Parts: sequence; C-alpha cells; structure tokens
Amino acid sequence: KSWLRDNGSPPDEAWLKSLLSPLLDALEIIHGDHCYHRDIAPDNILLVGPRLWPVLLDFGAARKVLTDATQALTVILKPGYAPIEQYAEVPSLKQGAWTDVYALCAVLYNSVTGSTPPPAVARMVSDAWQPAAERAAGRFSDQFLRGIDAGLAVLPKDRPQSLTELRALLGLSPAVPDPLRTQSAPTMRSSDSCTSSAAST
Repeated sequence: KSWLRDNGSPPDEAWLKSLLSPLLDALEIIHGDHCYHRDIAPDNILLVGPRLWPVLLDFGAARKVLTDATQALTVILKPGYAPIEQYAEVPSLKQGAWTDVYALCAVLYNSVTGSTPPPAVARMVSDAWQPAAERAAGRFSDQFLRGIDAGLAVLPKDRPQSLTELRALLGLSPAVPDPLRTQSAPTMRSSDSCTSSAAST
C-alpha cells in the first residue's frame, strides 16, 4: 500500500506479473486444502528486500471451507476488496477460490488505475464501476486488463473459479509443479492459521 502511494505512477505490467507469480503460488498451496485467505489487500502484501519479493500477510481471516457442509464464516470486510459473498451468509453466495480471486484482482485494479473498486455491495445495487480495460487502456495489454475485470465480476459464478483460470486470463504462465507439494499435506490442527468454517463464530 505504501509502495503504491509513494511510487507516484502505476507499476508496469512485467513488474506486476513478476509479483503475481509467487503470490498465486502461495495461494494455490492453501487453496489446495480448501483454505481461503479472505483478506487480500495492498496492506497485507509485504514487499521484502531489494527485489521487493512479495510476502502475503495476515491469515487471521483465513478459513477452511468444507464444500459438503453448511458454511458459517465470520464476516471480514475490507470495502473495495471484499466480494459480495463476504457481506452476509447467503446459501446462494458461497465463498471459495473465487473469493480470493476478487480480492487479488481488486489489488491489481488499484495498482493499474490508482483507485480502489467501489464496494461490492454498492455494485449490486448500481454498478458504476469503470473497467480496467477502459481506465488503463494503452498502458497495459488488453488481455491483462480484461483478466483483472473478469476477476472483479460482482457475482461469484461470473468470475474465474480457480487461480489456474485466473493465470490464463491474465496471460501468466502455468504454475511450475513443486515436488514438495506432491507429499501428503499435514493434518490441520486447531492452532493452525486456517481453521474449519465449522469452528468459526
């Protein structure tokens, strides 16, 4: 957040894509266990060292969502970054990978336009949002901007449903398989950062 404010101009597409790859890798690890961050925003991404390597922070809102169970998730809201399904528990608006997709694309939207998308709940009533493909046309590739816009669809069903889909829409290379990921995942404990939705209040 501070870097975007102090830089004075939008970063270029190549830099944003180099930042995205490790973030998507990290999210894919937790998504593989049906765990979702639910609070991705510029102030939760730390840029470390001379290379400004991204580190995803604050897993306090992360929850493990059991697809075959009724969800009872705590309401976590960061206006402009939280998608509509985080505003209330509605059976037809479940949270999943598409929830983090929205927040991540809101970060990208802020990066390329200099402003945060309108709150999702306001967009449900009257969507005056101007797509990135219009606001940042000519400064970034059309594919990249349209990928951001696809991730910011108000309704979950209209967004990319996985990070793999998002990578393709943004023009990013597929993730390189990590041999460590082929090992069986450790059992989640109550002390782990990502807790089951059934345990949330």
